[in-house]
Amino acid sequence: MHNIFATGRLKLRHLQCFLAVSQAKSVQRAADSLSVTQPAVTKTIKELEAILGYRLFERGRLGATLTDEGIMFAPYAQACLAMLRDGVTALRQRDVDTPTLITVGILPTVATVLLPAAIEVFREASPETSLRIITDANTGLLRGLKSGETDFVVGRLADPEAMMGLSFEHLYREPLTVVACADHPLIQEERLSLANLSAFPLVVPPLGTLIRQSAESIITAFGLNPEIVRFETVSVSMGRALALNNRAVWFVPSSVVCDDLAGGVLAPLKIPFSGTDEPIGLIRRNDVELSPGVSRFIDCVRNAGLERERVRT
Repeated sequence: MHNIFATGRLKLRHLQCFLAVSQAKSVQRAADSLSVTQPAVTKTIKELEAILGYRLFERGRLGATLTDEGIMFAPYAQACLAMLRDGVTALRQRDVDTPTLITVGILPTVATVLLPAAIEVFREASPETSLRIITDANTGLLRGLKSGETDFVVGRLADPEAMMGLSFEHLYREPLTVVACADHPLIQEERLSLANLSAFPLVVPPLGTLIRQSAESIITAFGLNPEIVRFETVSVSMGRALALNNRAVWFVPSSVVCDDLAGGVLAPLKIPFSGTDEPIGLIRRNDVELSPGVSRFIDCVRNAGLERERVRT
C-alpha cells in the first residue's frame, strides 16, 4: 500500500467524520453533530475509503453500520484523535499564564444537584481553571465523550454497545418521583383513579432514555391509554414550567425537585406504583489519561455524588 501519510492525503476531517458516523449510525445525524451538510460527510467518508482501500460502512435503510474493516479501524481512529487532543492540552498547560479548561458533560437532571457543591470545593484548589458544562441526554453525552468533546461525563449506565471503550463508576441511585403544582386537583386524591389521571398531560423524558423506561413502567402499571398526551423534554426548567403553568403531571428524578417540594411549590402525587432507581455515575474513556486538573475535578464530583447517596439513604 502506498504511504498515505507521506502524501498527506489522510486528513483530520476524515477521522472526525468516520467517528461521527460510526457513533451516530447515520450520515445525517453525523452531519448534524459536526454542523456540516450530509453530502459533505458522504464525500469525506468516500475519500477515506478510497485512501484506505477498504469499505468502512454498509449503508442501508436502517442507517450506516461498520463493516468488519470499519470495526477494526475504529479504535485506532479514536486513539489518534485522543492523543492529538491530549497533546494540545499538554501544550496549553505548559503556559502557567493560560487558564486551563475542563469540559464536563452531564445530564440536565443531575447538573444542579451535583455541580454547585463540586465546583465550590474545586475552585478553592484550582481558582485559575475554567469549566465548560455541557448538558444533554445520555446518548448525546456518550457521543460527545467518545469524540473528545468532553473530558468526562456524569450520566447513566448505557447498554454494552454504547459503553464500548468507556468505564462507569457508580456514584448514587436516583429514584423517580411524580409531582404536580401544589394546588393541582390530583394532589388531594388519596387513591388516584385512571380517569382522573388521564385528564392531564404527562411530562416525561424522551424515548430511548433509561429514566423514560422507568416512567413508562409506572404509566403501564396504571393502565393508562398509550395515546395519553405526553410532553417529552430533558429540560428541568421546561418540565417545571409545564407542571406549574399547564397543570401537567411531571415524572422527574426526586433530587431535581427536592427544594420545590420542601418549599411547597410542587407536591408529590400518591402513586401506588414505583419506578426503578437509576444508577448515576462517572463515565470516562479507557484510552485517555486524565490531566491532574481533570482528576481533581472528578474527585470533587465523586465526593458530591457519594454525599448525595449518603443523605438519601
